[in-house]
Amino acid sequence: MSVSRRATPEKPKRPALMLTLSTLLGLAAGALLLEGTARWALDSGMDFDLEMWKYARDIKRVSDEPAIGHEHRPHTAGFYMGVPVEINALGLRDVEFDPDEKPAGQVRTVMLGDSLTFGWGVLAEDTPSKMLETLFNHGGESQRFQVINTGVGNYNTQMETAYFLTKGYKLKPDVVVLNYFINDAEPTPRRKRSWLAEHSQAFVVLSSAIDKASRLFFGKSDWKDYYRGLYAEDQPGWAGTKDAIHKLAAYCREQSIPLLIVNYPELHELKEYPFSEVTEAIAAVAAGESVPFLDLTPSVADLEPETLWVSPTDAHPNKIANDRFARAIKKTLQAAFPQLYADPIHSVSASDGQG
Repeated sequence: MSVSRRATPEKPKRPALMLTLSTLLGLAAGALLLEGTARWALDSGMDFDLEMWKYARDIKRVSDEPAIGHEHRPHTAGFYMGVPVEINALGLRDVEFDPDEKPAGQVRTVMLGDSLTFGWGVLAEDTPSKMLETLFNHGGESQRFQVINTGVGNYNTQMETAYFLTKGYKLKPDVVVLNYFINDAEPTPRRKRSWLAEHSQAFVVLSSAIDKASRLFFGKSDWKDYYRGLYAEDQPGWAGTKDAIHKLAAYCREQSIPLLIVNYPELHELKEYPFSEVTEAIAAVAAGESVPFLDLTPSVADLEPETLWVSPTDAHPNKIANDRFARAIKKTLQAAFPQLYADPIHSVSASDGQG
């Protein structure tokens, strides 16, 4: 007679379990170390990629209008690239004002643009818009001119036009200035929704390092080739840019609002500017719409590029560059639309001096 034996349960393989747990703990500790290093050792407050990430995290939101893409959240503030940023009730980096309360005789200029118009890395008063406003008002002697800064980082021409046609027109502009930069022909960016992209500074640092390594060692297009490639006729971003300018110009014509297109130079090389064909392409689009065009490259061509940057690693225009730009824009606006931008203080002084 055989005796059956109860099967003995197999004991868990403790070594394998411990190895898995120790591996996971090691990965977690490594991730925390990387994140801590990115936040406290590598974050100087002047790293372009990290500061742009913080700006997007703190101040931007996805717009209800898909064509706009993203926008500023009203009543937000932060400190980026060494300067404070405050967003008003209208979602603009500007003083608080009621667009419906426009003083009699005031000339209101709306500046459409991206991070250059926004004033990345400079104080609010040193943005092109506010420098232009100060010049027109003689440093505060007059309040006849208001220049509104609607710039948002990472906007392109399609987004700027969508903003103006859905929201910006409510600012009741007397003149619209479309501020153009070479990367405005990029496709409209969409906000990444991954947890790492939204919350991890280490992810930002590593992504930036990988991108730079790809350009240096693995054949990825350098910045000059990249920018030129945006303007190939088969590129949807360039086609969308031209269509957006057409829509903006058509609206302004219908509403009898003067429009000026201003081209900002890429500030790495100025003596022999490498993107003259791109400037010519934008000028041709403006001419096709019978819109005045201003190229700002000559306004800074006599200066060394590095003296115009907000930091040694960030070629956004600094206060020096924006002062040159604002003076050139003022001169062009006065020449193109003298009936609006006549200088009341100098006119009065000149008439007083006549016998």
